[in-house]
Amino acid sequence: MPVETDLLPPRYKGAKRIGRGAMGEIYRATDTTLGRAVAIKLLAQRYAEDDAIRARFTREALSAARLSGAPNVVTIFDVGEWNDRPFIVMEYLGGGSLDERLQREGAQPPGRALDWLGQTARALDAAHAEGVVHRDVKPANLLLDRNGNVHVADFGIASAAGMDSLTATGTVLGTAGYLAPEQAQGGRATAASDRYALGVVGWELLTGSRPFQSETLTAEAAAHVNQPVPSVCDRNPDLPCELDPVFERALAKDPADRFGSNAEFVAALRAALDEAAGSTRAFAPAAPPPRRRPPRRRGRSPWLVPLVALLALAAIVGGILGAVLGGHSGSHPQARTQTHVRTVTRQGSTVQATTAPAAPTTTAAAPTGGDPHRLNDQGYVAMQRGDYAAAIPLLQQAVQGLRGTGPADPYEAYANFNLGYSLLQLGRCSEAVPYLERAKELEPPRHEPKEALKRAKKC
Repeated sequence: MPVETDLLPPRYKGAKRIGRGAMGEIYRATDTTLGRAVAIKLLAQRYAEDDAIRARFTREALSAARLSGAPNVVTIFDVGEWNDRPFIVMEYLGGGSLDERLQREGAQPPGRALDWLGQTARALDAAHAEGVVHRDVKPANLLLDRNGNVHVADFGIASAAGMDSLTATGTVLGTAGYLAPEQAQGGRATAASDRYALGVVGWELLTGSRPFQSETLTAEAAAHVNQPVPSVCDRNPDLPCELDPVFERALAKDPADRFGSNAEFVAALRAALDEAAGSTRAFAPAAPPPRRRPPRRRGRSPWLVPLVALLALAAIVGGILGAVLGGHSGSHPQARTQTHVRTVTRQGSTVQATTAPAAPTTTAAAPTGGDPHRLNDQGYVAMQRGDYAAAIPLLQQAVQGLRGTGPADPYEAYANFNLGYSLLQLGRCSEAVPYLERAKELEPPRHEPKEALKRAKKC
């Protein structure tokens, strides 16, 4: 039932307390000025009485508000004080938290867990690009909307309340299960600390428990510093042991040994699961792009088919040449009606062969508009099926929707790479070049765009 309270400004009516934590209470209320449901977080009274903490809380909240509008980040509408209690007004998400899901359901299916981790990774990487460190990544701060998508809440608030290490009072022990070793030892939290915490969250989503779960939270925090990373498949026999090296890196004691980004961690998890399932991949587990790597088929790499056909032209004449080329027409499953003419010069003579167009692939029309991140993921699914013709219109829309987002949203690199790779797989090499160049520009350390770009320029 509604709580009658003077803790909130008058514009917020019908307040109901929906949560309580070490740092304060959370209310659901209606913003009567804008006519929408909001969530309001109030700093706990014991912190509000400290002027320094109160000022830092407000400062951190304003810093986090800079991220509003970033992918998968809870939007902050207002920051202020009322009756000497700092408050933050945020969007209300009706799907609960990942912590509630874990409490209710335990370990999650890998596909769902990877989707949630990918969404969280996108938010954290965007924050880190802006110089904002979360400091308290845990399932309780990963909120679900009514469509089941994750939104990250409470950026920097743990630090504002003096709760970002065990050197503070015991209030921090509630999140000790997710503390990076450097935090547990009283050090300053960094982006690498957030990446460690996401590794713990990933472990918990897949196994139903934390890697160093102990009888006491103090012992658990110490285990993060001293204990080796346990095997995932020992904890959950349904999981493949191929995940162990991924978590060993994600939960490395030394921050320098961890993944370079959250997206890289999720990509490595996905690749390990693909490997365990018996599929092959175009690239080894590494940082994206792509976030979701296109599959690699057994035997000869598909991009080599045009080269093999070209070599065959140099050795085969007349009718045999036409038959060979006709047999390879399926190498480019694109819905085109044009005729392709290839010319090969051999010892001063020129041979021309006409290949029949590939049969059109029947696919559902791509939806117009929509979330470009989801369109990229849908395109990747088509790529996994080997249906690159179906992937291209989805990825074209994703690239259009993500244009100009740059490092703030790594999906622009993923979508450009996936589109360029799909075009390359269909033999549309010149069309692939600008997208692969854009992926290379956005992710200069990555070798995948460079290698694909070389192939596109040669074919």
